[in-house]
Amino acid sequence: MSAQPRLQRRRRRPEILPYLLLLPTGLFVALFTAWPTLLSLYQSFFRQRLNIAKFRDPTFIGLDNYAKLLADPRFWQVMRNTTIYVLVTAPISIVLGFLFALLVNRAIKGIGPARLAFFHPTILPMVSAATIWMFFFTPDYGLFNTFLVTLGYSGPQNWVGNPHLALPAVMIVAIWKNAGYYMIFYLAGLQNLPTDVYEAAVLDGANWWQMLWRITFPLLRRTTLFVSTIAFIGAFQMVDHIFVLTGGGPSRASTVLLFYLWQERFENQNIGKAATLTVILIVFLLIFTVTNFILSERKEEDAHA
Repeated sequence: MSAQPRLQRRRRRPEILPYLLLLPTGLFVALFTAWPTLLSLYQSFFRQRLNIAKFRDPTFIGLDNYAKLLADPRFWQVMRNTTIYVLVTAPISIVLGFLFALLVNRAIKGIGPARLAFFHPTILPMVSAATIWMFFFTPDYGLFNTFLVTLGYSGPQNWVGNPHLALPAVMIVAIWKNAGYYMIFYLAGLQNLPTDVYEAAVLDGANWWQMLWRITFPLLRRTTLFVSTIAFIGAFQMVDHIFVLTGGGPSRASTVLLFYLWQERFENQNIGKAATLTVILIVFLLIFTVTNFILSERKEEDAHA
């Protein structure tokens, strides 16, 4: 038998090694992502409350959980809070992270401590950061209120206990915590940009703003896509500081979707409603992620067209 048929048979054999390398990741995704998602979808079609004997056994009710949730004014209050929280904290954190990166992207003496100062809030656990800000928000003598008074502010000082100020208070903490984290990604992106492009722009007479808008922004499009994705997903998932600062109050003024989900599952033990909220949360995250990638790819194609 010639060597050529043997080589052809070897080429036709499927390579097993790539699939073996992907197997651990596939198992991890299946166990901790796909299975919980499918289980939540399944449980959302049932009524089950562990704290009520009558409803302790699961009962199939179809889409009744979704219908009741959409008719519940508390759900829409939570969705309003979540929308405001996400649309404020994520963009401001991204913009601040980018500005911080521009500020510390300099080869000057002492820039290391400046970078550490901006990044330090990221190192702190969210519960610790919320505890620090709990002292800052203390009425009368808290550092945050004292600073505002020096600027001429004379409004209410009980931020975490005021229905109109509780949500802004938790948003301030989230922005303070996350801006330095996003700065690291932008700083890495800035330090990998080609210098010859900027040198050519300087020779052409471009000013700082023109280079920022025409060169830096387009070259950092991929970085912005990644940062915006993790920022918006993180905004939906971040609730630790709400536990410490407000507990979702007062009057649900600072209750967001994930915190509401936790209350229904572990405080009210309403498994069916919690599963329905989980499905809604997953759908929101999926829609945003897919839309973000599609829009980014279209902009990339338009830029190369």
